[in-house]
Amino acid sequence: MNEKNEMNDALVIAGKSYHSRLLVGTGKYKDFTETRAAIDASGAQIVTVAIRRTNIGQNENEPSLLDYLPPDEFTYLPNTAGCYSADDAVRTLRLARELLDGHKLVKLEVLGDPKTLYPNVIETLAAAKTLVSEGFDVMVYTSDDPIIAKQLEDIGCCAVMPLASLIGSGMGILNPWNLQIIIENAKIPVLVDAGVGCTADAAIAMELGCEGVLMNTAIAAAQNPVLMASAMKKAIEAGRESYLAGRMPKKLYSASPSSPTTGLITGNG
Repeated sequence: MNEKNEMNDALVIAGKSYHSRLLVGTGKYKDFTETRAAIDASGAQIVTVAIRRTNIGQNENEPSLLDYLPPDEFTYLPNTAGCYSADDAVRTLRLARELLDGHKLVKLEVLGDPKTLYPNVIETLAAAKTLVSEGFDVMVYTSDDPIIAKQLEDIGCCAVMPLASLIGSGMGILNPWNLQIIIENAKIPVLVDAGVGCTADAAIAMELGCEGVLMNTAIAAAQNPVLMASAMKKAIEAGRESYLAGRMPKKLYSASPSSPTTGLITGNG
């Protein structure tokens, strides 16, 4: 059984504690009003924003996400969605730091191709080295390769975020064994990023021992995004509690009655 005290259980990223283990993206909603409603329903404290696709002040004549999700209420996690090289990713996050008054916590993702959006781990490693050397707190999207995950930790990333399956696919956790290896070897938080489609996927990630789950499409593309956000909040909490409680062992063909088998009334005498 995990010995953590549930009452003091917090997600710690770059030295800051959060009570919510659900991180939510801000893209793909019909408007900023729906974005805000979904974020509220999710209970998320950390919200991701794609700097290349979302206005956070770089376009003065357009509505800004900052007006709907004020930075004094949420921790922003600028990300490099749409970047296919280390140089592009580094430039994008330098811009984010300027737009957000020196903000250091960022999500690095360097994609390999526009069809699968699978991470380019070579470019990711290069970008991570540069960003860490420049003082960024880097949460990094990567493949489910345990060796790459460990290398990113050794570079100095503050969290590794292996995919469950391809971005936006909703296919769920395709390789729980690799995730388990990454979790067991890591000394920094491991969060599932990409591929979650429903509450069962989120709960399984947490039961494996992930520190949290980052999702966007699973909520934004639901028929009722606000209701799905609420459901995901509950799934994350239930999965974490299940992990802390420690599940019973699996036993094939080993009957174990729920009720005692001794002292039964037999009718004799």
